Amino acid sequence: MTLIDTTDALENQFGLADRIVDESAIANSVSRFRERGIRLPKFSELADPSSFDHAGAVGDADPQGPDARNLWRVHWYNDLAGARVTVPDHVVLPPALTGVASPIIVVFGDRFPMITAHKVLAAYSCLAPRVVTGQFDPTRHRAVWPSTGNYARGGIAISRIMASRGVAILPEGMSQERFDWLDRWCENPAEDVIRTTGTESNVKEIYDACNELRLDPENFVLNQFSEFGNHLGHVMVTGRALGHVFESVREQVLAAGGPDLRLAAFTSATGSAGTIAAGDHLKEAYGARIVAVEALECPTMLENGFGEHNIQGIGDKHIPLIHNVMNTDVVCAISDRATDELDVLFNSEAGREFLARAKGIAPEVVEALEHFGFSAICNTLAAIKTAKLLDLGEGDALITVATDGAALYPSERAKTLATRFSDGFSPTDAAEVFGEHLAHTSTEHMIDCTEADRRRIFNLGYYTWVEQQGTPFELFEERRHQSFWRGLRRYVGVWDAMIDEFNDRVAAG
Repeated sequence: MTLIDTTDALENQFGLADRIVDESAIANSVSRFRERGIRLPKFSELADPSSFDHAGAVGDADPQGPDARNLWRVHWYNDLAGARVTVPDHVVLPPALTGVASPIIVVFGDRFPMITAHKVLAAYSCLAPRVVTGQFDPTRHRAVWPSTGNYARGGIAISRIMASRGVAILPEGMSQERFDWLDRWCENPAEDVIRTTGTESNVKEIYDACNELRLDPENFVLNQFSEFGNHLGHVMVTGRALGHVFESVREQVLAAGGPDLRLAAFTSATGSAGTIAAGDHLKEAYGARIVAVEALECPTMLENGFGEHNIQGIGDKHIPLIHNVMNTDVVCAISDRATDELDVLFNSEAGREFLARAKGIAPEVVEALEHFGFSAICNTLAAIKTAKLLDLGEGDALITVATDGAALYPSERAKTLATRFSDGFSPTDAAEVFGEHLAHTSTEHMIDCTEADRRRIFNLGYYTWVEQQGTPFELFEERRHQSFWRGLRRYVGVWDAMIDEFNDRVAAG
């Protein structure tokens, strides 16, 4: 069976329509968007925000408010105040912090609007194509956003400012700050925030809740783990932004008399496998190796294992359908003990003083660490381990993302302090945490993938997607081949043209 035989599944299950599916839904959306003054940015514009007038598109919109003009901030080129920057905000971590000679570049996701996390891009990438193809009708459908936290928040933000009702589904054990945000943004939190059993690793329970909601035709599930718009948005927007950051750092290093850097690797916790899609672009453009990261306490890729962990936002116990597994080069597992304790180090007075005085870390780098959430710390540790595994040197740069910042985790930090540092976090504690999790990072719990390793990880996805979720077997198998993933990219151009046509219809009224 060929790919064309799976067209219905591609359109309806996975968001890959390249035509208007329902003209009446388009008409309803046009009318609603005209009433609310909503205009959609194209993927090409989010990839290159210099291509549109920021002031004209954004105006005086509060970057943290429910204003539809914030759609034009759903890209990497914002500062903390919502103004546009020429190069995405980032930090280059020095050897004194990382223990490796290779520069590690971390790009900040908390500059994104409304949710201070880059998952709002994933939400837009999933919903916008559904609107302009007439699959999602904001006057009729409720947008259902299954997540372990930030994607659900991004979905609520995007659906609200795109004039539709959103429903967040996430495990009950996620950080209180996520639920506090949802309480403020949801129209009816009692009905629109669904708490499933468990914590970060309990994705199956989220799927079960989605399947129940699908029985009501007014519920429209936008499953980030299988919605290919998530993949494509990150290939197009995140991949190019990270490439731009690398080029900027490379120029600065050369200007300072340093080596001509090469981009050796990109590390990304898999989660929904949206962000890691940026690696497809970085591999093609720079030859970077793609490092997939997961929690050691739930070593799904590493050992076909299972378990619970607290690296919130990265998900486990299955392989997302949109993960291009056969393009993955390294698998790395990080313990939540490390992320929990480094979060305290980075965000406590004793920890910051230790980094500045004992380790000589520059004040601007120490200050930047408050923009590292749990998954950011996880990604950074994976970059350190990768530099050691691949024996990289000062001319080999690694790049990763800070999905969100420490502001989302005070309640989790309080738990760590209460259970592990009940007498307070002392300078001695700071030195011990640094020594254990940064100074002595090892290459344990890593795989430098062979073709057999990739096949094993790929095959693990069969049980979730074919047996449990009803994905056509032929489509599942097509994903083994890079021609499938490259072929998906045509949809971005199609969607951009449809966004133009949609915006013209909205303006015509």
